[in-house]
Amino acid sequence: MPPTNRRNSFKLKRYLSEAASRSDQFSPARRRFLQTSAAVVSGLALFNCARNLSNSNLGPESSPTSSPSGSPVSSSPDNKLFIYTWANYTDDELLKGFQEKTGIQVVVDLFDSNESMLAKMQAGGGSAYSVIFPSDYTVIEMVKLGMLASLDQKRLQGLDTLKPKWRSPVYDPGNAHSVPTVWGTTGLIYDPKKVGKEIDGWSYIWDNRKSLTRKVTLINDVREVMGATLRTMGYSYNTTNPNEIKKAFDKLVQIKPTVASFLTTGWEDQLASGDITVSMVYSQDAIALIQEKPNLKYIIPQTGTSVWTDTMVIPKSAPNQDAAYAWINYLLQPEIAAGLVERLGTATPNQAAFDLLPEKLKQDERLFPTDTMLFKSEGIAPIPAKITEIYDQYWTRLTST
Repeated sequence: MPPTNRRNSFKLKRYLSEAASRSDQFSPARRRFLQTSAAVVSGLALFNCARNLSNSNLGPESSPTSSPSGSPVSSSPDNKLFIYTWANYTDDELLKGFQEKTGIQVVVDLFDSNESMLAKMQAGGGSAYSVIFPSDYTVIEMVKLGMLASLDQKRLQGLDTLKPKWRSPVYDPGNAHSVPTVWGTTGLIYDPKKVGKEIDGWSYIWDNRKSLTRKVTLINDVREVMGATLRTMGYSYNTTNPNEIKKAFDKLVQIKPTVASFLTTGWEDQLASGDITVSMVYSQDAIALIQEKPNLKYIIPQTGTSVWTDTMVIPKSAPNQDAAYAWINYLLQPEIAAGLVERLGTATPNQAAFDLLPEKLKQDERLFPTDTMLFKSEGIAPIPAKITEIYDQYWTRLTST
């Protein structure tokens, strides 16, 4: 989406804390555009054109040490670290703190999807980056493509502070190539007063489709939308069964009249004005908006949802591995990781950081869902290219009619 639709994170750096005397507010989340990374490998990146991702070269973060992702980046000297990340995953406080501690200046380039990041790396445009922030399933593909360095566990300080499920995640056993940084969920945001009742799941849209004509926005992502629909039918987000995928498409056709647009970002003003009744969103974006509009509510569907983790990796081509390890270790420090939770509105996989959070945040199930909810939810995993093509064919039919 155009940069003008993005709220400025640096104007919203007020911490959410019970001890704070000022208004609580998260800075807005970076806009996640989860795509199946198998589509990248199979050459389906052109599918982005149908998903409003043409503006993939986002502008720089509001920092003197940032540069736009579309700009050519020269080799990194020893006192510079080039990182490639999502928007709003760094701020002035983080960058200045790291530079003061290490003497290393950080230059931040942005990507808006795993696809665009992978495409740039495959084209040889990422040779200057020493740290990249791919999502969980993308780590698998980057390892398969031979892009990532194996992490020297002896140089990492703080892996033992991670919660058990992130010490050896399924997408990267033993954290051999990645360090988990933040995680979140996908759900629904709405105004309870305007809806007139509590929403508890995806089925609300189907049950009320006659009164929701052009009142719904869905995330502009095939795997998220198809996955949520599959989940309502008792199937996996990651099914490779063509019959189940077709059933999900047929079910989505039933609610197509309710969909005003497929948007990952840009839905905020429409929801606030009442033009839209309910939006499918990422937890980070929802929490940021709710701090501005407390009349809104974010829910994780009772049938379960997708759970995503964003990580830090070091590419094999990294010109400054020493600085990369220093950066990763800095973000593994509990007080630094806790600050990211407070400023960005993302859940942390760092147990020591979690312990530092105020009780208000620890008990916030929008940030930290219950174990029961997590058990019912799934991460989006890579699927075979031939199955990706099936998903994409149905998605094209759904979004183009």
